Parts: sequence; C-alpha cells; structure tokens
Amino acid sequence: MRVFSQPEVRKIARYRHREWTGGEAMLDVFMSLRSLLGKLPPRPRLYVATAIYGVAGGGIAVAFHQCIHLLYGRTFETWAVQSPETFAWRTLALMLAASLASGLLLHFAGPSAAGSGIPQLKLAYWKEFGWSSPRIMWVKFVAGAVSIGSGMSLGREGPSVQMAGTMGSVIATRLGLAKAKHRMPAAAGAAAGLAAAFNTPLAAVTFVLEEIIGDLNSRFLGNVLMASLVGALVVHGVLGAEPAFRMEVTNEPGWQVYVLTPWVAACATLAGLLFQRGSLNLRGWSRAQSRLPAWALPSVGALLTWGIGILVWKQTGRLGVFGLGYTDLSDALSGRLAWELAALLLVAKLLATVLCYGLGGCGGIFSPTLFFGGMAGLAAAGLGRLVLPLHDGDQVVLAVVGMCACLGAVVRAPVTGILIVFEMTHQFSLVLPLMLGVLVSQAISRRMMRSNFYEEVLEQDGHHLNRIIPPRDLGAWQQLPASAIANFHPESLTDLGSESLRAAFNRHPYANFPVLEDGKVVGVLTRHNMERALLANAPPEFEPAVTADPQESIRVIQSRIIDSRAGMVVLCDDRQSLLGVVTLHDLLRAQLAYGNVGED
Repeated sequence: MRVFSQPEVRKIARYRHREWTGGEAMLDVFMSLRSLLGKLPPRPRLYVATAIYGVAGGGIAVAFHQCIHLLYGRTFETWAVQSPETFAWRTLALMLAASLASGLLLHFAGPSAAGSGIPQLKLAYWKEFGWSSPRIMWVKFVAGAVSIGSGMSLGREGPSVQMAGTMGSVIATRLGLAKAKHRMPAAAGAAAGLAAAFNTPLAAVTFVLEEIIGDLNSRFLGNVLMASLVGALVVHGVLGAEPAFRMEVTNEPGWQVYVLTPWVAACATLAGLLFQRGSLNLRGWSRAQSRLPAWALPSVGALLTWGIGILVWKQTGRLGVFGLGYTDLSDALSGRLAWELAALLLVAKLLATVLCYGLGGCGGIFSPTLFFGGMAGLAAAGLGRLVLPLHDGDQVVLAVVGMCACLGAVVRAPVTGILIVFEMTHQFSLVLPLMLGVLVSQAISRRMMRSNFYEEVLEQDGHHLNRIIPPRDLGAWQQLPASAIANFHPESLTDLGSESLRAAFNRHPYANFPVLEDGKVVGVLTRHNMERALLANAPPEFEPAVTADPQESIRVIQSRIIDSRAGMVVLCDDRQSLLGVVTLHDLLRAQLAYGNVGED
C-alpha cells in the first residue's frame, strides 16, 4: 500500500475541497473567509457567519424567483397574446418536455429534491443536525425553476426555503463547522430564503421557529432574525421593497366583515383541507402503483394540468391555473375579479395543484394555498353579499382573510399566517379580521386533520420526528423522562423465520430489533446475530432485553444502556408490551442537540 507524503496529502485535500466548492476561485474565497473568521472573537464570528448565511440564502431565493419569472414571461405570457392554437400546442409541448426533464432529473439525481422541500428540510434539521447534501440544492433549483416556470401549478416558496437552508449547511461545512453544528446555519438560511421569496422578514422568522425548530423561545431566535433581515435586504436591493401583492387601500373594516369572517374562514379552511387530503391520497397512490415509472408521473400531471388550464383560459382569458397564479390573485385583491370567476378559478387551480403535487412535481404549496384561500374568500364574500350589504373593499378584506385562513389550516402556523399576509399586503387594518379568521381555521382544521401538511408528508414516507427541545441546564436535562428522547415507532420482530428475518434485514438498516412473543417483549435481536443466523440457516440467538418505564429519567436510561449488551433500552408498560426504544444513537443525538443549543 502506498503511503502519501504530507505535501501530497495537502494537495489531495485541496483538490477535493475545490471539487466540492465549485473551483479554485471558490476555494480561495472560503479559505479567506475561514481565515478571517478564525481571527475574530466568538460572538462577532457568529454574527459574521450568520450574515453570510443570510446573504447566500436570500441570493439563491432571488435567483430562483428570477429564473421562474423569466421562463414564464418568455413563454406563457408572450404566447398568450398570439393565436389560441399557437398558445395551446406550444404550452402543451413546453409542459410535457419540462415535466419529463424534471422527472428524470429528480429520479436519477436527487429524489430528496422532489415536492415542497420543507418536509425534507425538517427531516434534515431533526435527524441530520441540519446537514443536507449539496446535490439537493442544484437539483431543486433546476427542476423547480423548469417545472414552475413552465406552468406547473406549484409554488416557489417551499423550494426557496429548502435551497436556502441547504445553502446554509453547505457554507457551514466550507467554513469548518462539524456536522453536529449545522442546525443554526440551516435555520438561518431557511429564514433568509423565505424572507426573500415573499419579501416578509417577520413571517420568515415565525415560520422557521413555528414549523422547523418548533420552539418560539429557541436560542436560535437571534440568528434567525438576523438572517431574515439580511435576506430581506437582498431582495430589496435586487427587486425593490414592493409587497408581493397590490391591493386597494381599504378603510377600517365594517361590522359586516366581522360577521362574515367566520363563514369566509370556514370556506377557505375547507378548500385547504380538501387540497391536503386530495394531494396526499394521490401521492400515496402514485408511490404504490407500478404501471408507470416514477420519472414519468410528473408528465401525467402536466398533461392534465394543461387540459384544465386551457379550458379555463379559453373561457375566461385567465392564466391563473398555470404557474404561481399571482396575477389573478392580485386582481382579486384589487377588486377586478368577479366572485363567480373566483369560484371557477378556485376549483380549477385546486384540482391542478392536487395533480401536480400528488404525481411527484417539484414545487411548493405556499403560493397555491394562498390562491385557494383568496379565491375561496372572494367567492364566499360574494355569496355573503346576497345577505349583507358589502362594499367592494369589504370583499377584498374577506378575500385576504381567506388567504390567511387557508394557509393557517394547511401549514398549522397561525402566527406566520397572520404576519405573512399582513406583510405581503402592507395593510394594518387587516390584522383583527386575520386574527379572527385564523382562530376559526385552527378550530376546524385541528378537528378534521390530525397533522399539518408537512407532518403528513413525512409520516407517509415513514418518518417520525422526535423533536428534542432540551432545557437550559444539565441537571434539568438529566431529569427529563425517557419519553422525551425515545423512538415510539420502532421496527420489531414477531416472526423469526428465515423469510421474515431476511425481509427485515434488507428493508431496515437498524442495528437492533425488539423481539415480541404474544405481544410481549422477550429479547433484542442484533443485526450481527441476524446475519449469522441467515448465513447458517439456523434459528437466531437474541439478547435479553433491558427494559424501562417511559417515565424513568434519562439519568437512569444512561446507566441501563451501558448494562445492555445490545446498546438498547426497550420501553414497556406493566404488561411488558412494547411502547418504544431508546438507543445509544438516540441518547447521543439528544445530548449533541443539548450541547449545541448554547453555541448559537
């Protein structure tokens, strides 16, 4: 075996670093940044690094936004003024080609880049300490820009959050941070990306804290706030400080608005929940079917979306079914859209988005959800106008209430829903109706759906996030119950036959499996013993199970893991029924999360 000299080792390391950072110039930039940050005290170094995450996250979100609008403007908006036949066949060819290209790219280069991106970022934050592969970033950028810019009925905000969060992780790696310290860079990048995508810095902060971190009192608050501010400054410098939607300036809402707000919020909430259930059911079916390859399914969604969009365009001249639909939504918020037309656009857009997302398209749900809510709000207000006297401005206010209610129902981030709509419209008089609408939407959605959209996507993929938000001191941490860090969805074995063992061995990469007999825990089978039994075609030998009550403290669990030969403690009830497990990996991951909280 050849032994490399020290100069050769440094040369190889430099070559590999250059390969991952995009060339010699980028390598020199990161080396210079690492040298500069190394000379700073800890606190200023943290501020400078956070600003870097904010600039990078905001920059990639703005670039993504510009690519989508450039492609959509050069195709759909340009062709729409030509003959109907030319528009129809050109858009059909474009959507089929783009969906086929993005489907192939996602399938072969980065399956984790499909869909919205926010569930994947949450998974990386909680299971990988915020670390994400750099490949996800460029695959998401290309596939998302091509798909949305070519008319797929999906949004750009979710992909912006995932790409910006991944960008934060990538930069943290280049600046020398260990993988276990990537949560803050990922959260900061995500906040900057959402702030730049929507031009809503306050809503970006609350969304990251509510949805990704799950703690409004997180010690990452300062970093997230700073990165969001930087991301907003990036979009202001490039695109200007204009709100995402223009709406007519309204006076203080009258009593009629408050009377109709529960009705409007209920209609918008039901539209959002119908989208959630329909898209998840279709997504589950598409993953289970075997007639069509996965890379071809987005083309089916594109074809059906094109058919719906063309029918609506021929009847109304509206392009809202295609792409983001912001033009039609802005018209609704400016009082230039009849409520009957809003109802038609709602049905068409909802169906198209279910097809695009459920069949594996690359794009988010923020923009479509706001579209559903706005159109549902305007349609419900139009019906309400038959009963109560409403001004045109009141109908616009109710449309905005519908946007907030629909987003709050699907995402389950009520504070974000209020702030994001308020910041996007710049209308302070809307705050009270928005708060009332969110209360109604949360009451309905929590009764009708067990989890929000992102949680159900993760559960559909077999992921169960164990969020560990540790206390402020070590003593309190060690007194937490084992249930705070346990995995309550373990894979267990009830059949020790060779076929069952081989299936479990191939399907799951776990090191240990609880063994059940008549519903009771009788032992733990290690992967080593499972492999040895399969090779020898003999019954497996399993280790005795070390059990504990879920309410026993982490201090007790630590000592029992040491006593266990399998490195696993099985949580059982009084009847020895399996409740969950705590492994050495669970304990170390939780301790690392605890140790990193104070380093932000």
